[in-house]
Amino acid sequence: SDGVRKIMNALILLLSILFTELYSYTEEPEFALNRDYFEEDFRSHGTVCVWIELTVEEQRAYVMKLLDALEVTDRDKRLKVARAILYLAQGVFDECDTEVDVLHWSRHNVFLLYDMGIFTALLELLSMEIDNNQACSSAVRKPAISLADSTELRVLLSIMYLMVETIRVQTEDDRPEWRAAREAFKNELGSPLYNGEPFALLLFTMVTKFCSMNAPHFPMKKVLLLLWKTILFTLGGFEELQEMKVRGRERLNLPPLPEDSIKVVRAMRAASPPASAMELIEQQQQQKRGRRSRRPLVKQDSLDTYNERDPFKNDDARDEEEDPEDTDSGIEGEVDPLDRDVIIQPPPPPPPLRPPTERVNFPKGLPWAPKVREKDIEHFLETSRNKFIGFTLGNDIDTLVGLPRPIHESVKTLKQVSEDISSSLYFSLSGEEEVEETPTEMLYLGMLPNLSQYVIALLKLLLAAAPTSKAKTDSINILADVLPEEMPITVLQSMKLGIDVNRHKEIIVKAISALLLLLLKHFKLNHIYQFEIVSQHLVFANCIPLILKFFNQNIMSYISAKNSICVLDFPHCVVHEMPELTAESLEAGDSNQFCWRNLFSCINLLRILNKLTKWKHSRTMMLVVFKSAPILKRALKVKQAMMQLYVLKLLKIQTKYLGRQWRKSNMKTMSAIYQKVRHRLNDDWAYGNDIDARPWDFQAEECALRESIEKFNSRRYDKNKNGDFTPVDNCLQSVLGQRVELPEDFHYSYEMWLEREVFSQPIQWEGLLQNP
Repeated sequence: SDGVRKIMNALILLLSILFTELYSYTEEPEFALNRDYFEEDFRSHGTVCVWIELTVEEQRAYVMKLLDALEVTDRDKRLKVARAILYLAQGVFDECDTEVDVLHWSRHNVFLLYDMGIFTALLELLSMEIDNNQACSSAVRKPAISLADSTELRVLLSIMYLMVETIRVQTEDDRPEWRAAREAFKNELGSPLYNGEPFALLLFTMVTKFCSMNAPHFPMKKVLLLLWKTILFTLGGFEELQEMKVRGRERLNLPPLPEDSIKVVRAMRAASPPASAMELIEQQQQQKRGRRSRRPLVKQDSLDTYNERDPFKNDDARDEEEDPEDTDSGIEGEVDPLDRDVIIQPPPPPPPLRPPTERVNFPKGLPWAPKVREKDIEHFLETSRNKFIGFTLGNDIDTLVGLPRPIHESVKTLKQVSEDISSSLYFSLSGEEEVEETPTEMLYLGMLPNLSQYVIALLKLLLAAAPTSKAKTDSINILADVLPEEMPITVLQSMKLGIDVNRHKEIIVKAISALLLLLLKHFKLNHIYQFEIVSQHLVFANCIPLILKFFNQNIMSYISAKNSICVLDFPHCVVHEMPELTAESLEAGDSNQFCWRNLFSCINLLRILNKLTKWKHSRTMMLVVFKSAPILKRALKVKQAMMQLYVLKLLKIQTKYLGRQWRKSNMKTMSAIYQKVRHRLNDDWAYGNDIDARPWDFQAEECALRESIEKFNSRRYDKNKNGDFTPVDNCLQSVLGQRVELPEDFHYSYEMWLEREVFSQPIQWEGLLQNP
């Protein structure tokens, strides 16, 4: 049907976008090389037909021959066979007429390759290349590294990426055997089947080895993309996370979530950005010339979602009966984080303006249900008891004796919206815990010994790829898999390479930001202390100033950057004839008004910053110290609802520290925070009277958290405990509840043992009263 055909075309378009970013433009000549090696090997076996005309059994027989040829000792022959396999994974494009056909055959071939065991063979070859000390030492000695130094690694990683990404994406017309293969592949990647550790750990090892300068020839873009997609496949994206939250709450008999955060954010509308100083000056001059004398000069434009017109443009007012969605303009649509890149067409032009009116459309309700923490209820009751009774009861939130009836009603309301903390997240220090072997748990267990190295390596790569970073002699070279052997000699070649380099950096930022956000969210759902240790490593590695440095640029220019050449994108370049490239066409860029890749990266980095600073006053003060407020306010110029939401969240948590003058000068931003960000009852964020705004021992806060994390790791993962340093369990209930292995005949001599070991032993009661 037409509906199914449209869905399939959309999916094909999505797959082509995901595959496009895998290849650099300098790799374009290798597409023909892959085809030539495949056809040479294909003809050598006496096959007359083309690949797409063979039966499935004939195709399986040929793939088996390729699998056998991968085991030869000759390195060059192995590379030729690997290129032939890559051509199959790329969709035998020379036998196809359209991009849809290429992606269809790519999907068919990838499932065939997985079924024949190609991925396991590629993994062994990848391990050999990682341990190839000769190639590493040769690359270290080279003054300049190019594409030629990473040929074998790039071919292997490209095949593995195509297999992971193709099998990960589901379609409605998937065959039953493909769905079974998807589940089997997902379990394989998430289980410690590869040298006793998940596949992602091997890729993390490549990242750290590259950042330590021991393997500068590693193609980092492909490694990071494969690592991100592997984590996304094995752990799940945001929709899977939401489902796991719902199942977890049902298992613990907790009430359902008040809303689906993904749906709420998708339904949000973008707000108008604040005006810049130059715009305000220009408007003031126009006002003096009498063009607009009815409105005074204001601090900044309205950020009201439902009244998005310029406050100086009264003629642009619309009738209140008009659909409020029609009043929006700018960047629109949704960005589904981590699961896929969504290409959203610009909205249609606004309808003709109607006669001006003084009426304003107001929101019908706030987007988020309010929440309150148990700590806030305790603080409220402590204040009420001190006021009405004169003493407090500590952490008791149930006893309301002596308090007025309105306080009873207030506590009842607060408890209705309070956050439930699962016992699986904050489990007791006493007793042993049964740890479920989930993919997230196995990944954390594998990452734990070298977690700080992994975090530092990722942030080094993020710093090197950031557009605000300046080249330094001691910085790592992330361009090893984009620079050609022969540097450009013409202006056109230089422009093409410049676009390729910028695109290369953007893709690295995208992969790292998505990977870090995925890890934080999955570890937080699995166990809060796993999230906290990753967060603390990020904070100690200066992740907060790094992200602020990233946003300390012309963010609109970054999001509207056009670092892509559509005619060179795969699979377009292998299906259609290549037009002649000119300097003018390269300078004009593509037809897209915005770069959704960069918008995706910005949202991910803002979400990471939110997760690092939420409820952490010491880290919130870092935002204040690094003067993040003006940087974040500039990011509000991007008229996209999700990005604005996380910018406003970051502004909200620090408003109490910014002073009364800042709040007075930014009342429109404060209004936008009120409209878009979730309300926390008893949270005095807008006035700075909260107890958390007082001086705080920030170092002690981080040290206490670190101590709790170390206790958690020691208790849960340290299986070889030294008896002299094992902490003493002082909980009576826990000690009495421990199971002790006793001999079978113990119950016969129990009374004798009790008399000898307990009753006849003198107890020095006075010793308990003396100081140790």
